[in-house]
Amino acid sequence: MAHVEGSVIIAAPIEQVYALAKAVEDFPDFMPDLESVEVLERWNANTVSRWVGLVQGRKLRWVQEDVWDDAGYRCSFRQREGDFTRYEGTWRFAATPEGTRTSVEVDFEISIPFAGPLISALLRTLMRKNVESMLMALKNRIERPAPAPSPRGTG
Repeated sequence: MAHVEGSVIIAAPIEQVYALAKAVEDFPDFMPDLESVEVLERWNANTVSRWVGLVQGRKLRWVQEDVWDDAGYRCSFRQREGDFTRYEGTWRFAATPEGTRTSVEVDFEISIPFAGPLISALLRTLMRKNVESMLMALKNRIERPAPAPSPRGTG
């Protein structure tokens, strides 16, 4: 099993960053490595969603369960079914003087017949890049919001 993690400071209040992270169905709007995220169920602190991700031009599919701890600003997630043999991790959010430290840890395993150490290392690198890409997408979404459309008839 492989482990990857990443962290970034987002210049925004913890409540704003946490709310954006909880809106997983919006991720494909600003995360190019995601084709779709469909929320299947929401109840209490749980969200179940179907994900389609793109890795090196190939689609990965999985159904994920998230358990949100609103008081602790934390989310534990795990794959219920899908292309990974194992996929689970944690999002953590902490207020800092600069904004919000947003951290992600992922443990994963994917079974590829005859995959040796080289393929395993490549998958770990790709997953690390994916985690970093997700964190930067959240940061950019909050710190660099899309410009407002110009009024009609001007310009």
